[in-house]
Amino acid sequence: MQKPIDSIDSRNSNFHFLCPLIGKIKYPQAEFTVMARPFLKWAGGKRQLISEIEARLPADIDECTTYVEPFVGGGAVLFHLLKTRSFEEVHISDLNPELILCYRTLQEDALSIINHLSILIDAYPSEQDQRKDSFYRIRNEWNSNVGRIEALSKTQKAKRTAQMLFLNKTCFNGLFRVNRKGEFNVPIGGYVNPSFPRTEDLLEVQSALQGVTIHEAPFEECEKWVNDRAFVYFDPPYRPLSDTSSFVSYSKGDFNDQDQKRLAKLFRTLDGMGAKLLLSNSDPKNTIPDDDFFDDLYTGFKIERVSANRAINSNPDRRGPITELLISN
Repeated sequence: MQKPIDSIDSRNSNFHFLCPLIGKIKYPQAEFTVMARPFLKWAGGKRQLISEIEARLPADIDECTTYVEPFVGGGAVLFHLLKTRSFEEVHISDLNPELILCYRTLQEDALSIINHLSILIDAYPSEQDQRKDSFYRIRNEWNSNVGRIEALSKTQKAKRTAQMLFLNKTCFNGLFRVNRKGEFNVPIGGYVNPSFPRTEDLLEVQSALQGVTIHEAPFEECEKWVNDRAFVYFDPPYRPLSDTSSFVSYSKGDFNDQDQKRLAKLFRTLDGMGAKLLLSNSDPKNTIPDDDFFDDLYTGFKIERVSANRAINSNPDRRGPITELLISN
């Protein structure tokens, strides 16, 4: 029988529990900074671009009282700013209900998630050829509750979040991808030692998220949280570099060129309000040198191309340096 978190012997558990190192976080009004980091591997995650993004933050960002991130994804930029800056208000949002469930549940009750995750990890076979039954059983159970989040109890939500963390760390390439029904459809991966989040990792995420307002909402709604002392970072689903590179899908809907145009319109609206803005996206010129889609869409703003590595591609030979866009006002 699985022991609760406060009595687990880390010497006998595959889930390496360590004494949580919890301090007061910098946001809001704190003495110490908790080094929270993304808890999910997310396609298009920005961990590798943090130094480039940091270099392009507004010069007067310390005068910004509000931080807004409408496409929060894995939260690399969010957690970086929470540990390096201080804001009076922080708003994050996403249209993916499963992702928002993870953030909200971690914010409220990380210990329950840790307990459920430890059970899954301890039951995961050590032999690769024995892992399939365990992985697909958990995936099927997760899929059986698609569309039922609001009906789940607090305990069931913690279990579902633990299942999503488990699947994310054990599936092929660490993807989160769903089909048109919202069902997780990524097969099992070949990781010998999956990089499951540690106890202190999730507790630090919980600490960092205190005071953060979490919305399940379309990106346009962020206008309600923005003023002339806000900094907004947009990291929308990237425009595919080719017909064959389209990634389907973070959620049941796709983000097409019309959506990119709607976002550009909002970008101009927020610019007119006096907000500080930064947006990242793919660079079409990697594959079509004369594709000026974003150059035309964001005419008048600062468009920079920075080097990045292709994080997700089924063919390792096609993973390598490309350029991505960072657009600011």
